[in-house]
Amino acid sequence: MKKLVVMLVAFAAFTTVGMYANDTTSDIETNAAIFAPKVNSFCMAIAKGDVATVKKMIELGEDVNRRSNGMTPSMYAARYNHVDILELLIANGANLKTKCSRGHTALKYAQLSNAENAAEVIKKELAKKKKR
Repeated sequence: MKKLVVMLVAFAAFTTVGMYANDTTSDIETNAAIFAPKVNSFCMAIAKGDVATVKKMIELGEDVNRRSNGMTPSMYAARYNHVDILELLIANGANLKTKCSRGHTALKYAQLSNAENAAEVIKKELAKKKKR
């Protein structure tokens, strides 16, 4: 009788473990997904290079300096070398001197990403503002 009980308990334990063997999401991954910061839709459109959406959102009143994950929209544009979007943001009042939560400016993101065109646009704009 004892052997039968032990075998049933062992079978139940192995069956339970087997049910989760193909589950590829761990508790850590699930918790990370719940607490992972999300990029707002404006900065997502900038990162994707969607000029039309960015223009429309600005027309609808989107703040060109509102941070998402600690970065401003101009930092996203600089990081992904989207010069046309960067110029649009600048024309609508983007502050290029703002630092992110890591202490980087849009120019630094352009430099770190080897986004030479974006870096040039930022340098020219900062030089213009310095002369004023």
